[in-house]
Amino acid sequence: MRNTYVAIMAGGIGSRFWPMSRIARPKQFIDVLGTGKSLLQATYDRFLPICPKENIFVVTNEDYVELVRSQLPDLHESQVLAEPMRRNTAPCIALAANVIAERDPEARMVIAPSDHLILNDADFQSVIEQAVAYAGTHDDLITLGIRPTRPDTGYGYIQFVEEGHQNVFPVKTFTEKPNLELAKTFMRSGDFLWNSGIFVWRVQTILQAFQQHLPEIGDAFRDLRPHFGKAEEKEFVRKAYSVVTNISIDYGVLEKADNVMVIPASFGWSDLGTWGSLYEKYHRDYLGNAAQGNNVMIYDATNCMIMAPDDKLVVLQGLDDFIVIDTPDALLICQKEKEQFIREIASDVKRKKGDRFL
Repeated sequence: MRNTYVAIMAGGIGSRFWPMSRIARPKQFIDVLGTGKSLLQATYDRFLPICPKENIFVVTNEDYVELVRSQLPDLHESQVLAEPMRRNTAPCIALAANVIAERDPEARMVIAPSDHLILNDADFQSVIEQAVAYAGTHDDLITLGIRPTRPDTGYGYIQFVEEGHQNVFPVKTFTEKPNLELAKTFMRSGDFLWNSGIFVWRVQTILQAFQQHLPEIGDAFRDLRPHFGKAEEKEFVRKAYSVVTNISIDYGVLEKADNVMVIPASFGWSDLGTWGSLYEKYHRDYLGNAAQGNNVMIYDATNCMIMAPDDKLVVLQGLDDFIVIDTPDALLICQKEKEQFIREIASDVKRKKGDRFL
């Protein structure tokens, strides 16, 4: 697998996981599952059986470069790619693709978020190896689609055509987070998958797609290539980011391209986008409460998500279906069904209290 490369995207701020996820230390750098590893470390370890560690790159905001290096000390400094500003996933992927193409023009490239949960590593690795093998002989853009287990309105959906080759099928449509009735319709149809945001392709295939569908991004990062590894690299990266569009790879490329394929998969995936999604993965007591913290006491409460420091006593009484997140300087108590407002709450905190609690 020496021609296989991985780009892990680790530049987000995780605002929906406030107050545990903070600007200075977003959720990808936190051990939210209590496993002894951050989400980033778990993602990195998951790819070690798939390709050499020197083929794994992390793309992150320049503010988090030292955090990445401290959590992944085996990475050479050239494997940590710094973004000077957030411009969504398309520029992030374009930067990584050009760095990898300069190193290996025949590279096959895996794109993975740093903050997703995958429960079955062996099944995941098997699907990635299948996708990489397919990408090696086809000029297609491949995404992994997760077989839905419920009509979830928090995920994007992929409709596919069941006419494919070796479990690789053409994509028909992409749909962003639908309402509940539409999500139920998707479930009943059987030809919709959750969009995992995990992609596989030949590096030359994605570079051609940028030139066709997002030429301003393609040109900006192609012009960077002579400067990689040189003293002026940082200056030219900043210049490129100052002119490119803020756009996701889904909107900018995949929804426009006619060579997008999907591999349906099941490996215990969650994007951990909300506290509710984390609640679903935690062990729960007989009343449905999921608690992390050595001194949490619960009375007459049901279906709650509680996270607290081990050295703090937290007593919960009489709540149903609430999220309670206690940190040294902030306490969040929120109805689980209203958790989509947490991002707005964090923005309001910034407006009224400044950056102190962010």
